[in-house]
Amino acid sequence: MTDIQLYTKLADLPIELKKRVSDYIDSLMAKQQQKSDKQKRTAGLAKGLVSVKDNFNDPIDGFEDYL
Repeated sequence: MTDIQLYTKLADLPIELKKRVSDYIDSLMAKQQQKSDKQKRTAGLAKGLVSVKDNFNDPIDGFEDYL
């Protein structure tokens, strides 16, 4: 649906329904804002949970033909 189609439908509504549509749009925007606030990441939350072994970069046995 294009913006023009949506505007045309909105323009044909009575005042009471326009108010309800406006309130609904406001509630959708508020929900979207809350959702995006929850999705923000905080750096460093997994610090210390992951470790890399000393031999991480060593060649893997059996893959000599591919190196």
